[in-house]
Formats: sequence, structure tokens, C-alpha cells
Amino acid sequence: MPRYLKIMLWSASGLIAALAFCIFVLLKYDWNHTKPWLNARVSEATGRPFAINGDLSIEWRRSNAEESSWHGWIPWPHISARDIVFGNPDWVKAAPNMAEVRQVTFSLSPLALLGKKIAVRNLLLEEPLLFLERAKDGKNNWTLKSDTSSKWQFELKQIGFSKGKVHLVDAVKRADLTVNIDTLNDSAAAGYSLDWKVAGSLDKAAVSGGGKAGGILSLQQQSTPYPVEADVRIGKTAVAFKGTLTDPRSFAALDVRLKLAGVSMAKLYSLTGIPFPETPAFATEGRLIGKIGKQSSEWKYEKFSGRVGSSDLSGTVEYQSKQPRPYLKATLVSNVLKLQDLAPLIGADSKASKANRDAVTVQPPDKVLPAEPFKTERWTSIDADVRFTGRKILRAKQLPIENLVTDLRLQDGVLSLQPLDFGIAGGNLTSTIVMDGRGKPIKAQMKISARHLKLKQLFSTFQSMQASLGEINGDASLSATGNSIAAMLGSSNGEIKAFINGGTVSKLLLEEIGLNIGSVILTQITGDRQAKLNCMASDFAVTNGLMQTRTFLIDTEDAFLHIAGQINLAQEQLALTIKPDTKTLRIISLRAPLYVTGSFKSPKVNVDKGVLALKTGAAVALGVLAPVLTAVIPLVNIGPGKDSECEKLSSDVRKKPVAPPPGKIYSAKAAAKSRAK
Repeated sequence: MPRYLKIMLWSASGLIAALAFCIFVLLKYDWNHTKPWLNARVSEATGRPFAINGDLSIEWRRSNAEESSWHGWIPWPHISARDIVFGNPDWVKAAPNMAEVRQVTFSLSPLALLGKKIAVRNLLLEEPLLFLERAKDGKNNWTLKSDTSSKWQFELKQIGFSKGKVHLVDAVKRADLTVNIDTLNDSAAAGYSLDWKVAGSLDKAAVSGGGKAGGILSLQQQSTPYPVEADVRIGKTAVAFKGTLTDPRSFAALDVRLKLAGVSMAKLYSLTGIPFPETPAFATEGRLIGKIGKQSSEWKYEKFSGRVGSSDLSGTVEYQSKQPRPYLKATLVSNVLKLQDLAPLIGADSKASKANRDAVTVQPPDKVLPAEPFKTERWTSIDADVRFTGRKILRAKQLPIENLVTDLRLQDGVLSLQPLDFGIAGGNLTSTIVMDGRGKPIKAQMKISARHLKLKQLFSTFQSMQASLGEINGDASLSATGNSIAAMLGSSNGEIKAFINGGTVSKLLLEEIGLNIGSVILTQITGDRQAKLNCMASDFAVTNGLMQTRTFLIDTEDAFLHIAGQINLAQEQLALTIKPDTKTLRIISLRAPLYVTGSFKSPKVNVDKGVLALKTGAAVALGVLAPVLTAVIPLVNIGPGKDSECEKLSSDVRKKPVAPPPGKIYSAKAAAKSRAK
């Protein structure tokens, strides 16, 4: 044999022997000797104390991963370690370790180690104990350091659990939750491997419930669905969902059928961070899909339907985590809306309704205007754009509201309704409302425009008005400060104007107001008829919640009705005087002023008894001195025969109402200057 062949043969034999020796060593080597090195590398890569306190063993197997070419033939170490601890950062005081695991099994890429990367696949945790904490400033113990000078990197592809426990303490959400995980038996539903139960508190509300989940969660492969199911109660709110979770970095990371139910949508704030308004009891169901990313997330609750109180509700809600604030966009529709279900939005619901939604009752028993304060501290947590349509409104007969359309916008703590449009009494009541909640009290501005409100629909409960014709048009401009509807109206400043031009009104109604006894009796016998209404004009100046009449006149073909006085919005008191003044000869007229007094809750209408006494006393005296016919002379009223004042009233009342900035006192002089601009 040639010498060079002998050298090659011996060299090959030596390499084979060396390889065999290495394999023998790897198979027989006590890997516990490598724990100090491995502990140090993981600690360096994660920035946390890490230790394997129990036995460490390795089996070499061919990888089933998707490595191409010769990479797929390299065996991977499949590592099993017992009694592992992974420490917390220094600021966490409640527990020394973030994780304690009875046994960990995982596969490690040997080629990745050459690039100083610890690439872990198929991490299986047996009886894990996880402690997760987030402080008030937002820092948490589950985010590993990112600005490290270490050249080692850590990558996790899949994770699975057996029985264990997770304890979450979150100062931001005011949560203290414990989740116990157990392995399902063989009879469990296909796709689910784990059963979990949760208990604790969230924003001072008790939490209980549970659900099921899959065994392996893929953190890399988008095509690997992870089944999830839950049924949890948070206080008086129930949350249930069923679906799949895939790669949290993909758009379709979460795709579940979500059911929500509770006593008020406002209770969802602790769970979602979205400041929903106060509502009656609700229940909805729809599809929730989401994208959960490292920097942002997107959620969409699409095509949901359900009920809020006695009203139906459907639509789509989209949520995006953005800077400086998250953004919410929604399109909501109620085909049949019960007006009473809107009352909790402004705190105008009943005591029983407030008690059901755990609201503190602050409404004074003798007041009507809602005194429940708005929760403005939540307004700066999100920006929102919500369009709501109530197509048909069910309401009490005395409130002729037909439909509702509004665009609600919340931008940096400023809430606006532009417009808030009601179909009412055959016409429209359109408002723009802006409330600045960035400070206390709220600074509010409101403009209202009423167009073509039909008299007979507006006063539908008055039988004598059902044959009336005519329309009411009006405008109001108010500014105010306060944290409730009552406080805002009680401090409001501005102008309120309304005008009716033409139409008819009940003759009987006018006769009753004027106390024309003979005409009332005659009308009752022969039947009511309509009197021509020339106009009605009202003009109020509002100063610190006190509405003062500047003009309030009703002009018909038969009479004038002069109304003067005040309406105190702060104290909810009425002080109005109605003076009838007939235009024609009246027989047996006891025309006397009417006084409208009392509170909004208990108004009173009284007749001037002094005027009545004078007229009836004169009638008695004349009856003694003259024939009976002469006795009725004091009860005869000869009208002044004045021309209609409608033209002048129209020009005055129809001037655009104005209001000062919130917090400023109304001034007629300043209002005139503002209109002139």
C-alpha cells in the first residue's frame, strides 16, 4: 500500500474515532456541569437572574423544523431541566421571582448558538408559577431589557403549559388576579388541552370565571391557531368569548365571538379603557378581531347586535392604540329607541335605575334638572368619533320626539355633539354642544335651532290644541360652567328666542286664560272653534341661570296675552305673570292676571284675587243702585283695538341669539356688539 494511502487511512480512522469519542462524551456527559455557564448566558441575554436548581439532561434528536439543506440533518439538543427560577427586576418587592417552574422541556438550535442567539422552540412548562406586575408608571416585569450591551439574543417560538398558576398585580388597571391552570382529561373537547379559572379583583370589582385553551401557543407561525374560550364575571359585567388566537404580531391575532352584558356600559372602562357613557342594562354579541403588536394594537367589534335597556342596538366599533391617545370610531344604530333609555347618559334616570348601575344618588328630591356629575377624568384617556342614529323613538305622549341623529366627538378632553338632531313635533330641533372637560368645572357652549315644530303635535296632550295650526321656530345660544346638567343650566348665560307667525289656536283655550265666563259657557254649549293666531314672540335674556323676559306676547284676532317675569334655572323656580287683554267687547269678563309660580317639579297657577274682588264688588254695588243690566257693566271689557305688533316683534325676536364665553356674565350691550360683527 502506498504511503500516502496509509496516511489518509490513519487520518480518517482518527477523525472517526474522535467523532465517536465526542458522541460518546455527549451522550454520557453530565450536563449539570454546564449549568453555571448556561445560567450566566441566559441571565446576560435577559438581564434577569436565572438558575436551574434541579437536574439538567439533554437528548439529541433530529430537528423537525423547517431548516433547509444540510441544516436539517444536524441534531438538536432537547433539554429537560427541573426547578428553574427566573428573577424579577429590583423594583418588584412583592415576589423574588417572576417565574418558578417544576420542569422545563425545550429544543435549542445549535447553529443559532454560533451567532450568539439562544433560539428556543417548543418550550413546555410543567406546573409554572408566574408572577406578573405592572407599576403605576407603566413599567412591568415581563418586558426584558432591550438596551443591553450583551451580544447574546433570546428568541422563543412556541410555548405550552401544564397545570400551574399565574398571579397578576396591575396598579394601572387596579387589578389583582390569580389564574389557576390545569390539564384537561382525555374526554375534553377536541382542540383544548387546558382548563383555567380566574379569581380576584379589577378596579375594586370582584372577578370570577374560567375557560379553556389549547396546549401549544405559537409565537412565530401565523397559520397555527390557538383555541381560547372564556366566561368571566367582573362585578356585574359578564364577558364571554370563543375563538382562536394566533401570532400576536399578525392582523388576525385574535378572532373570537364576543358576548358582553352588564348593568351599564360605563362599567366596561376598567376592562377596556374606553369611557363608554352610562346606560341601562345591556347585552351585545358580535365578532371581535384584533391585531396585537409591540407598538400598537387594533381591535374591531364588528356587526354586533343586542339591547340597551328596552332599545335595540347594532353596529361596528373600531379601536386603535395611537399616540398621544387611543382612537375609537363607531357607527351605531337603534331601529326602535326607547327615550327612557337615554336618561342615564345625563343622570336623568330613576333612583331604581341609578341603584342598579351602582351610581351614587346625588339628585335632590325637590329638583328636576339632573345633578349627577360627568366623569370628565376619563375624557382625556381616548379620542373618539361616534355616529349614532335612532330611527324610531318610543316616548311618552307628551314628548313628541320622533328620531335622533348625532355625531359625538371626543378630542383631547373636549366633548362635542355636532349635531345633536331630534325630529320633534313634525319639525327639527338641531343643537351643537361643546363641553371642555380638561379642567373643572366643565366649560360648555350650546346653540339650539328649532324649526317647523307643529303646535298640535307639540301640545298633543291638550285636547283643545288638536285642531290648531301653526309652527314654532326658535333659537338659543348659551354658555355655562358646571359638572352636571343642573349646574350648567344654573350658571348659564345667553339668549333664548322663539316665534310663531300665523296659524290658529283654540278659542276655548284663550277664553279660559282670559276668564271670559260668558264665552266659555257659550263655547262649551256650541262647541270650540279656532281663533286666528297672528303671532307669538318670546325673548329671554339669561344671566347666571336667571331667565328674564324681554318680550313674551301672544297676539290673536281676539286678544293679547302679555307674559312677564323670571324663570330661575339655578333654583328651579317660576315667577311669571300672564295678563290677558281682549280686543273686542266681552260680556261677563273676569279678566285678571294669572300667576305661574312654584318649582319645576310642582308648578302652580293662581288668579289675582284682588282684581276679581274689585270687579265682583263693583257689580254688587251697581246692582243695588240700578237695574240688573247695569250690574254687568264692570264685567264688560272693551278691547283697546290695537293693531298687531307682529311685524315689530318678528324683527326683534328673529335677531340671532348670542352668548358670552363660558364663565362670563351676559350683557345686553356686549350681545348687541357681538351681533353687529
